[in-house]
Amino acid sequence: MWLDPDNTGFIGVETFASLVHSHELPLDPSKLEMLVALAQSNDEGQICYQELVDLISSKRSSSFKRAIANGQRALPRDVLLDETGLGFYKRFVRYVAYEILPCEMDRRWYFYQHRTCPPPIFMAAVTLTQIIVFLCYGARLNRWVLQTYHPEYMKSPLVYHPGHRARAWRFFTYMFMHVGLEQLGFNALLQLMIGVPLEMVHGILRISFLYLAGVLAGSLTVSITDMRAPLVGGSGGVYALCSAHLANVVMNWAGMRCPYKLLRMVLALVCMSSEVGRAVWLRFSPPLAASGPQPSFMAHLAGAIVGISMGLTILRSYEENLQDQCVWWVVLLSYATFLVFAVFWNIFAYDLLGTQIPPPP
Repeated sequence: MWLDPDNTGFIGVETFASLVHSHELPLDPSKLEMLVALAQSNDEGQICYQELVDLISSKRSSSFKRAIANGQRALPRDVLLDETGLGFYKRFVRYVAYEILPCEMDRRWYFYQHRTCPPPIFMAAVTLTQIIVFLCYGARLNRWVLQTYHPEYMKSPLVYHPGHRARAWRFFTYMFMHVGLEQLGFNALLQLMIGVPLEMVHGILRISFLYLAGVLAGSLTVSITDMRAPLVGGSGGVYALCSAHLANVVMNWAGMRCPYKLLRMVLALVCMSSEVGRAVWLRFSPPLAASGPQPSFMAHLAGAIVGISMGLTILRSYEENLQDQCVWWVVLLSYATFLVFAVFWNIFAYDLLGTQIPPPP
């Protein structure tokens, strides 16, 4: 406490710098530069203890924004453009920074402080599980397209079926099942191309929450709007990620540095629209005789709504606490209200409306 005798929570930047050098504290040089830059922006040239703790622990807070804004001289201005001799992974990190983040200061800070641990394991694990489940059912049924037309496929304990609403896990596990190779390929491609970079930048907690929120919203929306239909596929989560990313690109169009962004935007919208069209066609004009309704397409639309609302809030706050934002609480409250309504709907509405549910397989 001799460094702060008045217990103010601040110490002078000169005192802190001499302490670091005299005791050879193992502080990351990049974080030390950020902390000094932040202190120098203070009128009294002092370092706040809480900002020191936040910076060392890599806690998301607005102090990072201020540190970057006031410490641009501490970071090479063209480090993302001119640095040569980078390894493959570091070049990939630079690509991700340009692909995901709209602000040059954020890109430079992300590239400067990125670490390989923890790796983006959530989207990779989900995609790998979906592929394994698909291969297992494909080999067992000897069918690789339109698998939902096989009666044994629809008996899976993973598929969402309105007759099995009481089995709550099905509102999530349907994301591991797919109609066929084309749906699996589309979802897996987008999860790896968009989901993995998003997870690298925003972290596993935010992206897994967004993905699972889209999955749950998809199944609950189907249970409300298409009450007789089953559901398979991870499109709810995929469309939550894609719509959030595309909306973020549009809202920060001038700042995005990803190449051919207009062409890529058009191609993404065409592919997503085509996937929705294919799902609508399978739902209302099945190409083969089926014993019951085919999977619904409403999960795609629900996932897109989740992405534009909740996802956009997450992606726009790269280095800030979500709980400090009023918009985040409004979105979260709206989502919670929808969940409560959907739960009561599933408990009471089917009987009150006299909905004729096809018998569970």
